[in-house]
Amino acid sequence: MDINIHSEDLVTIIEVKGSIDGQTASTLQEQILPAIESAPRILLNMTEVSFMSSAGLRTLLVLHRKAAEKNIDEQKIPIILVGLSEEIRDTMSITGFLDFFTLCETIDEARRLS
Repeated sequence: MDINIHSEDLVTIIEVKGSIDGQTASTLQEQILPAIESAPRILLNMTEVSFMSSAGLRTLLVLHRKAAEKNIDEQKIPIILVGLSEEIRDTMSITGFLDFFTLCETIDEARRLS
């Protein structure tokens, strides 16, 4: 798994490539948590994520909870997921995880929301 983190204005864009599983989920969490502390908005680009296990779902839940702690305005959803594959979207839908995030198909669409 590769992770690239960069900031644009007040938005932190995190690009993830590869699989998020039991071996990589903790690395993802360790790298993203500091970004949540410093940015009001997170765009998590998952366009090139080929697989996500239950460990990946747990990591997303931890990130969501951490971001929600920072969020003062209840109308804002601080993490936007970009480019989920159909398989990952279905898994997140079945488990109820989609309700925690805003979803966008493209990074440009996500930028307009942020």
